[in-house]
Amino acid sequence: MRIALIGRGRVATHLLKALLQAGHEVVSVNSRTLEELPLEADVYILSVKDSALQDVIRNAVKGREGQLFVHTAGSMSMDLFKGCCARYGVLYPMQTFSLDREVNFREIPLFIEASDAETFQQIRALADSVSQHVYELSTADRRYLHLAAVFACNFTNHCYALAADVLAQKGLPFDVMLPLIDETARKVHELHPTDAQTGPAVRGDQNVMDAQSALLDDRLATIYMLMSESIKDEKERYDQLRLKEDTGHRV
Repeated sequence: MRIALIGRGRVATHLLKALLQAGHEVVSVNSRTLEELPLEADVYILSVKDSALQDVIRNAVKGREGQLFVHTAGSMSMDLFKGCCARYGVLYPMQTFSLDREVNFREIPLFIEASDAETFQQIRALADSVSQHVYELSTADRRYLHLAAVFACNFTNHCYALAADVLAQKGLPFDVMLPLIDETARKVHELHPTDAQTGPAVRGDQNVMDAQSALLDDRLATIYMLMSESIKDEKERYDQLRLKEDTGHRV
């Protein structure tokens, strides 16, 4: 396919590499100012920050209303294109991207939707060419997927940052956490996250939790206790659900 890519950020950088490796002809790579955007391409891919997406769509579509446009945003509606162009959709790669780290795009889940059946087949063909894991997902459901990704990735990474701060106070390097982090990540490949949960909260060890929260300032102590309560509540909810399922199977 002849592809025009709009965006120069992290997602666009890695997607560009994947498109070229898949044998596509990338006819232009533009910033959101669209200086040299061609009038014709098989697909226009918009990979810009969410706050700029609506404006970029309006400007990019002018004179190209009959062309196929997709965006790569996890939490933005496909309907941003409605009324601007005839054929449109979403191509959302669910992964965390950094400019200085290579990724295997073939292993990244891609979530797609389209304005109509014919357009869906075109987007599907494009998605299949760069990833082995392609799923159809509506805008409404994709918002929950993106929310789950924030918990699994962004919030988890922030917890790493908080842990690094705690260690730094005592002159300890963050590297001492890496074996623990790696094993925790490996376990959830085989276990449900609730089954993999360890620590004082899941054990209900209140003495340890009180002692640890006392080591923190008020803000972090609040985060610590809220997180601990959430762990306990999730464990109770999960155990009750599993008990109901087991009872149902025995009936």
